Amino acid sequence: MLAVWCPDWPVVAACTATGTGQHVPVAVVDGNEIVSTSAVARTEGIRRAMRKRMAESMCPELITFEHDPQRDARFFEPVAEAVEELAPGIEVVQPGLVAVPAQGPIGYFKSAEQAAERIVDHIATRTGTEAQVGVADSLFAATKAAHRNVIVPLNRTAEFLRPLGVHELDAPELVDLLRRLGLKTLGAFADVPENAVASRFGGPATRQHRLARGLPERPLDKRRPAPELAVTETFDEPVERIDAAAFAAKILSERLHENLTTRSLACTRLGIHARTENDEELHRVWRAAEPLTPRGIADRVRWQLDGWLTRERLTSGIRTLTLEPVEVVNGTALQLGLWGHDDERAVRALLHVQGLLGSDSVLTPVLDGGRGPKEQVRLVPWGDERVAAQNPDHPWPGRLTRAPATLADDPADLRDADGNEIGVTGRLELTAKPQKLAVNGRTQEVIAWAGPWPVDERWWAQDPHRAARIQVQTNDQAFLLIRRNKRWFLEGVYD
Repeated sequence: MLAVWCPDWPVVAACTATGTGQHVPVAVVDGNEIVSTSAVARTEGIRRAMRKRMAESMCPELITFEHDPQRDARFFEPVAEAVEELAPGIEVVQPGLVAVPAQGPIGYFKSAEQAAERIVDHIATRTGTEAQVGVADSLFAATKAAHRNVIVPLNRTAEFLRPLGVHELDAPELVDLLRRLGLKTLGAFADVPENAVASRFGGPATRQHRLARGLPERPLDKRRPAPELAVTETFDEPVERIDAAAFAAKILSERLHENLTTRSLACTRLGIHARTENDEELHRVWRAAEPLTPRGIADRVRWQLDGWLTRERLTSGIRTLTLEPVEVVNGTALQLGLWGHDDERAVRALLHVQGLLGSDSVLTPVLDGGRGPKEQVRLVPWGDERVAAQNPDHPWPGRLTRAPATLADDPADLRDADGNEIGVTGRLELTAKPQKLAVNGRTQEVIAWAGPWPVDERWWAQDPHRAARIQVQTNDQAFLLIRRNKRWFLEGVYD
């Protein structure tokens, strides 16, 4: 495979769209996370996966743009066309990366080095874009070779991949697991027997194991799709606007996905064909690492139509649009999220809310260290790294061994048989036996209780925290109470 990679493409596309010079620090953010940076920004210490606020504090001059895959695809179309002029049959892996079987261009230009040089020069002449070329036996390895601008000799792909770090795999959870197991390079991961990977880590890890060994991302059991799987739409009025193109993409994508699912198939390479009113023929193939969902198909069709419709040399609107599954796999490879939710749609919705109301408008809980049940849960902005400040597995002295299922902070009233309020003495004893508990307007009979357990924190500060907790059992429920500032409060309810 021959891969053509344009470094920092999201930044390049954003700068091209806005006329921003690339001599200034620029970053593209998705939500609150940096996903791409310019070379100038990297010299200032800005890195991918960094939080936006941290990056701006490190570099006040940093210019940020929101991540926009449609913009990336639109401005990448001229680059894809330039590659296709020298190497027909390209496939767009993602905006910024195209691939083509290496046999054609290498045979025509006599060597891989000459083919790479001609392609890079042609892209620069046609579009003014910097590009790098890599050649290897698999798409994954060719992409990594393009990142390093090297040509890997035939049958030397596994040797090329061996010293690379496991972070090169696009599987964060697996990478974290491999590092904890001491497998820090692709070679070390490749040395693990495939049956052991499959039995202990599952199917997705097996695919990553194939990549680490320099093999194709899937075994060679792909099927050529039947011609009747393709879907075509002829429009009464030629499509010339992006909003009309997006609507057409959604309708056709749903039809294609329905055709595939009825045959238990899923698409991994998508062909997009279009014919304009003036009989111009347009064609592009998109390759996906994982089977495409209906949303994934619609996104790629919309991005491609956006690129075609905004080209200056397109003389008329699109009259006919055809989607063809160039390559399909068994539909069981396409797994829905938990409870059938569309995880991608949820992510977009949360990002939209944060964009409207700020990063602190969407919070997620993280288990943290602490003694009380509330202190063991810390809320962080959605998208921030969900790492505990303290080790939640290391028990704190005085921590409750069993936390309540529901947390609360409501006033409570605990009294003895004579109706007197119960307090806690300096010796950490209750002043009387609990008899009645009143919470949220409801009074219940106490049949059992345990405690109190002292809370004596921040003794060195001017505002020390002193309190006492007890557990109270009624006929149908159990409660966790805390006494602070000479008052009782309901802190939690046990199921």
